[in-house]
Amino acid sequence: SRLKLESGVHRVQRVPETEAQGRIHTSTATVVVMPEAEDVEVAIDPERLKVDVYRSGGHGGQSVNTTDSAVRLTYTPEDGREPIVVAIQDERSQLKNRAKAEKVLKTRLLARQQEQEAAQLTKVRRSAVGTAERSEKVRTYNYPEGRITDHRIDLKYYKLPQFLTGDLDPVLDRLLAADQANRLSGRDGGANGEVQ
Repeated sequence: SRLKLESGVHRVQRVPETEAQGRIHTSTATVVVMPEAEDVEVAIDPERLKVDVYRSGGHGGQSVNTTDSAVRLTYTPEDGREPIVVAIQDERSQLKNRAKAEKVLKTRLLARQQEQEAAQLTKVRRSAVGTAERSEKVRTYNYPEGRITDHRIDLKYYKLPQFLTGDLDPVLDRLLAADQANRLSGRDGGANGEVQ
């Protein structure tokens, strides 16, 4: 995504209309850019699934005790986590019980997957935001001078109104090019420059 590098502290410098003495006020906002969640389909690896059928217990009359209609599914995940066990004996039909058990198993697998993704998302958020100190600023929007300064690549761009109305490309192109160059060379420095 083109906006992936926008995470961090953005600083705004402006003179408010209510400021009688013309002093510049500085505010900061912490921005986090997250990828959109994708629809996830839960896949069950048949190699890791053990199916047991047995006679149901409890209520249900004579026929419950004479057929192997109860189903127990044991799924051992690849990541070495604890197996998930689902046992269903609600119906007289083994097929109906198995279908119910598979639905419950998929629900539990999805819940585990979502927990894992939530933990990863929290980790990404923390690394993207840092400590949110003013010294960690990524960009300054200076209204009196009509200038944007991207501190990561030491870029000064003197078209603040255009940038704020959506013309982000001149800054984002430079930022993405510097990021790509840094990845290729393994450096931390950026592409310096002033854009008029």
